[in-house]
Formats: sequence, structure tokens, C-alpha cells
Amino acid sequence: MGLTDHERKVLAEMEAALGAEDPKLQSTLTGKARTKESSKALIGAATFILGLLTLITALVAKSTPIGVVAFLLSLIGLILILSNLSLGGVTPRGPKKAKRPGWSASLNERWDQRGEDR
Repeated sequence: MGLTDHERKVLAEMEAALGAEDPKLQSTLTGKARTKESSKALIGAATFILGLLTLITALVAKSTPIGVVAFLLSLIGLILILSNLSLGGVTPRGPKKAKRPGWSASLNERWDQRGEDR
């Protein structure tokens, strides 16, 4: 069963309001943008792998100074990964703003009116 014109209009308004209120969420849901946290985590993963490969090379070459540098490099990569993924995608923010009745309240009101019209 398809949507009526009114339902399509309400859905388009909801999407526009969501995009205006939280563009970061919209880009995350559509998959169009990579967040800073995920980019840092990818850099950390690359640094960690590079450090491990260098560490193995240092072990084979029996070079202690290169091994120490490789260990530090892999440790930095691991710290980058853990610091950006441990939050689970939630970034800490300052004090929360008082919520004002926004677009969701008006959409709920319109939804209730829709039921009365039929």
C-alpha cells in the first residue's frame, strides 16, 4: 500500500526538519560523511599495523633501537584506536540546552489531526 500525498508531504517535512536540526546525524545515517572519530580510528589502526610490522622487522634484524621505536609507534596507534572507539560513537558534550518544543511536537499534533480528519 502506497503513501498518500499528505503522508509523503509530512514525511518530506520530517526529513527536512531532521536535516536542519541535526545535519551530523543525517549524514551519518545516509553514510555520506565519515566522522572525525572514525577517521582518527583508521589512522590509529594503520599506525598500529605499521608499528607491528616494524617491530617484527626489528626482531629479525636484532635491532633494539628500531624495536623500541616500533613498540612506541604501535602503542600510539593502539591509544588512538581505543580513545576514539571506546565512546561507542557518543561524544561527550557540555551542559545540555533546555529543550524547546520543536518540530516533533508540531508533527505529533499534525498526526493527531490526521486521525480526526478521516
